[in-house]
Amino acid sequence: MLYPPVSFRSWCASLGLGLSTAGLLLLTGCASAPKEAPPAQLACPEGVPAGTQCWRGQDSAGAHYLLAKPAQWSGVLVVHAHGGPALGEPKASRADEDIKRWAITLTEGHAWAGSVFRQGGFAVTTAAEDTERVRRIFVDHVAKPQRTLLHGQSWGAMVATRAAEMYPQSWEGILLTSGVVAGPTTYDFRLDLRAIYQHLCQNHPRPNEPRYPLSLGLPADSKLTSAELATRVNDCLGVRKPAAQRSAEQIQKIKTIVDVLKIPENSIAGHLNWGTFTLRDVVTKSGGASPFGNDTVQYRGSANDAALNAAVLRFKADPQASAKFDADVNHRGRFKVPVLSAHGIRDSTVFVEGSDTLRLRMEASGNGARLVQTFVDSAEHSYLGDVIYPPLFEALLAWVNLGTKPTPVGISARCAALRPAQAAECRFQTAYTPQPLATRIAPR
Repeated sequence: MLYPPVSFRSWCASLGLGLSTAGLLLLTGCASAPKEAPPAQLACPEGVPAGTQCWRGQDSAGAHYLLAKPAQWSGVLVVHAHGGPALGEPKASRADEDIKRWAITLTEGHAWAGSVFRQGGFAVTTAAEDTERVRRIFVDHVAKPQRTLLHGQSWGAMVATRAAEMYPQSWEGILLTSGVVAGPTTYDFRLDLRAIYQHLCQNHPRPNEPRYPLSLGLPADSKLTSAELATRVNDCLGVRKPAAQRSAEQIQKIKTIVDVLKIPENSIAGHLNWGTFTLRDVVTKSGGASPFGNDTVQYRGSANDAALNAAVLRFKADPQASAKFDADVNHRGRFKVPVLSAHGIRDSTVFVEGSDTLRLRMEASGNGARLVQTFVDSAEHSYLGDVIYPPLFEALLAWVNLGTKPTPVGISARCAALRPAQAAECRFQTAYTPQPLATRIAPR
């Protein structure tokens, strides 16, 4: 299979080089590009299969990484883009957590490569560059794989889709699980939550605290902590109490949020946390302006929609910030290799309806035939279960190697066949079709 060449700018970015250095390299040819320093072979983290070999290092851009190759290697390399994003300074230990969670990759015989990413917070393009770089390190210093798959999990699917378009020659198949695949629109409802919550609770910010546009998430100099925010949420909504111990007012406020935003009550605090601290990070990286707004949104589902829409604070997205954010995080569905996705139908962290956007974009770019989507009867987000991933890897590799395009029915049947004693845990819903994202997140 032939792939279009990567742009020289993206190639240089994958090496952590500026354009001035790249210009010198262009004169002497790609062959003169320096390789990354070799990793150190060290003990593997706990939780990986016996006999696995592991390597660690920090790449030229500063990203920590972990590589692993099982004793009986299939010849397949799975490059993993992790979820998040975590705020603050990246920690090397994040890779240990990831490989332990995704040890199923090694159990299936595939090698694993994962970058921690050089930047904390919301930086998708640089994370995509780090993802390509860790692939190169494995190839140059560990082994040359027969096949290379790109796996994006949750926010890592946003990273993976960027990496797939930036470095199309690097991947032969793409697996997206519980993925953010609908771009910035995925996050619009978290500003809606901030606005509705403030209307109902008036404690974020409190009346005696400085006012600020909620679309900023939080002022840059604010000392508010996640624990303090959780206390405010509980003060207003009683989310830490059994439902029977909540006041009638708290019950009604929770009902308004759940009915309008279509999220379960146990996810309110988590989404509000994102709409506070992660949104501040997004705004900081956008130069201090917000890419999110709700000025045109009409909220529906409350006991009195007219009153709600009249009272909720409104904010307008900054056009330049929106364009910058979109350029950093979004994809256009221009994938030239097979793409297989899996998503929990009741996932309340990343809504399954985003899968419809992925389908539409790939169809619009002429790549609809390269997409197969599967859906699982599950509310899980971070990990769908050990039985789910082996048939996905197997199906994607059969598609890559043999040209045999999988079907949800076939993947479901294979899931049950691989582990008959756990067949009930497969839970693939082969007839499920997600609704448009606009049915879940109010359009704007």
